[in-house]
Amino acid sequence: MKSLQDLFNLDGQVALITGATRGIGLACAELLAAHGATVIISSRKADSCAAVAQSLTDKGYKAVPMACHLGEMADIEALWKQIEQQFGRLDILVNNGATNPHFGPIFDTDLSAFQKTVDVNIRGYFYMSSLGYKLMAKHGGGSIINVASVNGVIPGLYQGIYSITKAAVISMTKAFAKECAPAKVRVNAILPGATDTKFASALVNNDAIRNALLQHVPMNRIAQPSEMAGTVLYLASEASTYTTGACINVDGGYLVA
Repeated sequence: MKSLQDLFNLDGQVALITGATRGIGLACAELLAAHGATVIISSRKADSCAAVAQSLTDKGYKAVPMACHLGEMADIEALWKQIEQQFGRLDILVNNGATNPHFGPIFDTDLSAFQKTVDVNIRGYFYMSSLGYKLMAKHGGGSIINVASVNGVIPGLYQGIYSITKAAVISMTKAFAKECAPAKVRVNAILPGATDTKFASALVNNDAIRNALLQHVPMNRIAQPSEMAGTVLYLASEASTYTTGACINVDGGYLVA
């Protein structure tokens, strides 16, 4: 156990963050890197990963790019092979990359949008967690952090299939936590509320939708991506060594309003 002042020190640790080139993923990458972790920047586009990794190394942090499409199993397998070859270990996995191609009535969700959302948000998280666990278990443990959503508890209007997949992520977090604990691999989740990201632009940039949503948020504002990163740092660090299976609301009070 580290001293109290060093609980959040991640020196020597390797962290993989998916969807790390913008929004919540980028904020998490910056904060974990600032606390000493070597951060693997992952998203679909190699050039975006390289640009973010370079921006972090320019600040004196440790970061490497590794592109991966979470909807493609071959990409996921290749990513983990590369991580094992380059680092031989992984200490922190932040499952953040997600998709939401359908914004509209749930009964109008076409098969391609349904399949894409399930493939990335459920199958992608599942196999990333499975492979992450296996590598972490070889080296004494680690921390898996799933970025779920308040929509997994209260389905968002016109976000039906997305909400269903995020409910699955919450259940997945608890199932993995129960079975991974003996190997000292902790599995937790954060449930962000409405956050000012490109991903959520259909909500936060629509005055009528945003104002209706804020009526149910006691803090009466939209979150910034950086406000999600602090909880991820806590779950990644030794400050949370007795925390597993937790699903932490980071939502301005939305789920208790």
